[in-house]
Amino acid sequence: MMTSADRIARVRLSSLCLPLDTPVSDAKVLTGRQRPMTEIAFLFAEIRSEQGHEGIGFGYSKRAGGPGQYAHAREIAGELVGEDPNDIARIWDKLVWAGASVGRGGLATQAIAALDIALWDMKAKRAGLPLAKLLGAHRDSVRCYNTSGGFLHAPIERVLENATAALERGIGGVKIKVGQPDTRADLARVDAVREHLGDAVPLMVDANQQWDRATAHRMGRALEEHALTWIEEPLDAYDHAGHAALATALDTPVATGEMLTGVTEHAELIRAGGADIVQPDAPRVGGITPFLRVAALAEHGHLQLAPHFAMEIHVHLAAAYRAEPWVEHFEWLEPLFNERLEIRDGRMLVPERPGLGITMSERAAAWIAERYST
Repeated sequence: MMTSADRIARVRLSSLCLPLDTPVSDAKVLTGRQRPMTEIAFLFAEIRSEQGHEGIGFGYSKRAGGPGQYAHAREIAGELVGEDPNDIARIWDKLVWAGASVGRGGLATQAIAALDIALWDMKAKRAGLPLAKLLGAHRDSVRCYNTSGGFLHAPIERVLENATAALERGIGGVKIKVGQPDTRADLARVDAVREHLGDAVPLMVDANQQWDRATAHRMGRALEEHALTWIEEPLDAYDHAGHAALATALDTPVATGEMLTGVTEHAELIRAGGADIVQPDAPRVGGITPFLRVAALAEHGHLQLAPHFAMEIHVHLAAAYRAEPWVEHFEWLEPLFNERLEIRDGRMLVPERPGLGITMSERAAAWIAERYST
């Protein structure tokens, strides 16, 4: 096995909670399955090599799970010390097997994500390249749409104001939440947003898994007149057969995949024909290493790609996908970083800074609840 002179010398983990300005509600709240979200838990990993190269990565958890991710990462972080930081795929396998008794998906691999992403960040910085360029970019910018302004806790008047503000900022599309107990309220909400935006602006809706199959088919047919860019998570995330039937029946593309937590789960979704648009989330599937495997499966299936959340990571990964993708705009994470992503003419620009192009802000450091170093 070829080796390099460099080795991982230190790993530092940080657990922090990002407070949200307003409690956030989607259909899972309105149907009584969850409580409004008031904060997001983050796991940050900072890795330093003997030669002084550094990388930063992060994962997250909405509502429960953050302390568990941190605890698992703390147990396995020592496995990195002494490893060649360039051997990212081998290190990922090593970390998975270090915690294999609790599984090779879900929280166990989500705890690896921050470490894996930090190694990719380091590798790109070492090469002096943005991560997208290291991976092999197809483009320097990616179509982007806003989600944060379309949640169900906001009255429709505010949603319309948010949509206008997003377009004025240069964002290319708008997504709003649906999936309320009263489907008539959903239809009225979509009608109002489409009328406000006009026919030319890309519009997406997201039901957050709250419809059954019959409701999804009825709503899908009712929404066809609005020429939606996609309907997202109309059914339970693991109902691949239901999503496949819906994708076949509707003209509107079906998007899903954000809740899946590994390559195997995405492979099952794609094999079933359950998505026109695949929405993997690098922190949820275990990092960039497994994300690239999911992207390869999606590309082989001639599917569109629209990664979920974490635009600071996904703008790079989307830029390296062959077919024209989308990336999701959320401003929620901006307080964590010193840098801002640039948006212009409906597209998010890939940062020219090496690596991910992010550094943790002083404000984020003040939110750290626990820290551990190997």
